[in-house]
Amino acid sequence: MLGPVSRSMSTVSQNAVRRLRPYLFHGFKQSQRIACARTFTRSSVVSQVEASKNVITHDYEKRLAQLDGYKPRDEWYPRLALHSHPERMPVASFQQEYGRLGNDETCDDTRRITGKVQSVRSAGSKLVFLDVKDGDHTLQVVVQLKHVEASGSSVADLKTLAKVARKGDWFSSVGRPHRTARGQLSLLATELPVLMSPSLHQIPETLDDPETRALHRHVDMLANPAAVQTLRVRHIVERAIHDFLDSKDFVKVNTPILQAGAGGAVARPFETEATEMEGQPLNLRIAPELWLKRLIVGGMDRVYELGPVFRNEGVDATHNPEFTICEFYAAQASLTDLMRWTESLLRHIQRALDPHLANLTALTSEPLALSSPFQTLEFIPSLESALSRPLPPLTSPTAHSDLLSLFSALSLPLPSKPTLPRLLDALAATYLEPLCTNPTFITNHPAALSPLSKHYTCPSTGQLISARAELFIASREIANMYEEENSPFAQRAKFEAQLAFQAVDGEGDGRKTVDESYLQALEWGLPPTGGWGCGVDRLVMLFSGRGRLGDVLAFGGLRNVVGVGRR
Repeated sequence: MLGPVSRSMSTVSQNAVRRLRPYLFHGFKQSQRIACARTFTRSSVVSQVEASKNVITHDYEKRLAQLDGYKPRDEWYPRLALHSHPERMPVASFQQEYGRLGNDETCDDTRRITGKVQSVRSAGSKLVFLDVKDGDHTLQVVVQLKHVEASGSSVADLKTLAKVARKGDWFSSVGRPHRTARGQLSLLATELPVLMSPSLHQIPETLDDPETRALHRHVDMLANPAAVQTLRVRHIVERAIHDFLDSKDFVKVNTPILQAGAGGAVARPFETEATEMEGQPLNLRIAPELWLKRLIVGGMDRVYELGPVFRNEGVDATHNPEFTICEFYAAQASLTDLMRWTESLLRHIQRALDPHLANLTALTSEPLALSSPFQTLEFIPSLESALSRPLPPLTSPTAHSDLLSLFSALSLPLPSKPTLPRLLDALAATYLEPLCTNPTFITNHPAALSPLSKHYTCPSTGQLISARAELFIASREIANMYEEENSPFAQRAKFEAQLAFQAVDGEGDGRKTVDESYLQALEWGLPPTGGWGCGVDRLVMLFSGRGRLGDVLAFGGLRNVVGVGRR
């Protein structure tokens, strides 16, 4: 509750409050000084916010008045058809075709360039320079009175152009290719540049506030080149994945996103319903795996899908409920084949990015050490070496209690709801993943961690293991691959064991019974098959050097997207 001083101060003007700085409170009691200081601070913050709003509002109104004086509003956004001759030439093509020009040389060709203004400079009243950006390429437009007079432009027109044009405006310019005496390739305008779309707001030089960047992604992209360049990297990475798999005769397919029940991963799904199917609960898919393997059963030897999946789980630096995954399945592919393809794919992506590095200057990713072969760590032998003790038999009835005793002996914190798979995952995260700075495959996981993969007994440890590998780079999981379980009988037993774990830890898709539909599909004969999955967002993080998954999504993570929708 406010004291007397605070209540009285709340009624005084803000100018009076500004004078009540804490170091002038000599005449107040100690308790009153605290109240005064709080009121001063609160008032200062409010004043700063209001001042910021006033500046933005004032600049917007001033900009509108400026443009109103330039031309009628219905001419601020002309149709392209009104300015289509000569045909627009991309700046990249312009630079490639006319890069041969010598200093102070002008070509007789007439070209049209359209781009977003990056800067405006004038040299006296008869010369204006516009730097315009088209994609990743920037070109200087030289507007000189003696070259635009023939089209009816005057000194007053150039002065107005220099005043009106601002960073963020889109202009269309017609002129001749020219290289200045100082060697800068330019377009020498023969007509006054035409405004195609003005920016009504002042683009900030920098934008550091995370909330503002998240809620106004378009402004973030205008102020921070890294935001745009990251999306370009994403495009190159996804295209490279498509090209690589297409070259190996994989067929791209699209499997259902809405489905009755969700499978193919241990994750909690989102639930919804369709108006045409009242009473039938539906899920957004958590993985395309089981659909893709049905296609292999149906006779398609190699299939892949790159698309969104949805898991109703946490949000952090490397997780988002909606993310992009690539999965492929190949008949007659072994784990060795999958690991070899993974190495080749990453090198293919790196080669695809190399020609673009010169235009990705805002990104600071370090070159990846992708030389072959990648390091390999066998799960159980490597873990036993790190622990300096053997693991208990992991299929024995006492395996769970034995692992709990191991955690106690090592003074390790237990994961929540510590099932056998969760205990093994925690050991790997503590002792194995930190060893994976360079590209490293962790192979031959305990069978309990891989309910959809083939299992066999390890000849060296005697443990039941899976024909599986995970690729880690910078101690972060990048890809997961294994030889698929194709026996409907073994798969049923593994599903039942998985349900027992889920009854304890609460993970998974909420199923109470095994997936009979998938088991029936296996009865028609799934050939020996290798399966591979990769989180594309993490792959883009790797190649762009971005530290958070939200940085590689066009509009950030779920919290950002929800925040934009509420505004």
